[in-house]
Amino acid sequence: MPHLVNNEDIRIGDVYFAWSIPEYEEHDRTRAWFVIMLVAGALFVLYAIVTSNFLFALIVVLFGIILFLQSHQKPIIIPFQITELGIVLNNRFYPYDELQEFFMVYSPPDVKMLFVETKSHTRPRLRIPLMDMDPNEIRATLREFLPENVEKAEEPFSDMFARKWMLH
Repeated sequence: MPHLVNNEDIRIGDVYFAWSIPEYEEHDRTRAWFVIMLVAGALFVLYAIVTSNFLFALIVVLFGIILFLQSHQKPIIIPFQITELGIVLNNRFYPYDELQEFFMVYSPPDVKMLFVETKSHTRPRLRIPLMDMDPNEIRATLREFLPENVEKAEEPFSDMFARKWMLH
């Protein structure tokens, strides 16, 4: 369970790396993108109504509203730190003993990402853009505390799909 860093009882140790990341990727979506998504969303809602799956229809509508609202605001800038005792994402501290492994996907300019898997099945993997940080230095530091999964050299399908379709 990550801890709030604002609580002064939490020790995070020395900070090795620190940078700021956007809450989500900002995309320049064209009018054609919005039309395609509107048609796809309408088809999904129509399918949900035909199959009497009203919860699915509600989820599709809410997803569309979130994407629309997200496209009209700037992402929040979040601080990220790699420390001696764990990692800090925004105001949450994740000790290394709660983290399972990490892997990097570095294929500039499209993908420069650090992924950290947690031991918890209820918490998703942490997805941290590397921005202009040196991936070799980050990798060398994290290897001191976490195992690196070198078999995961590709971006997860869900992230690739969301990036290609400008969903996150």
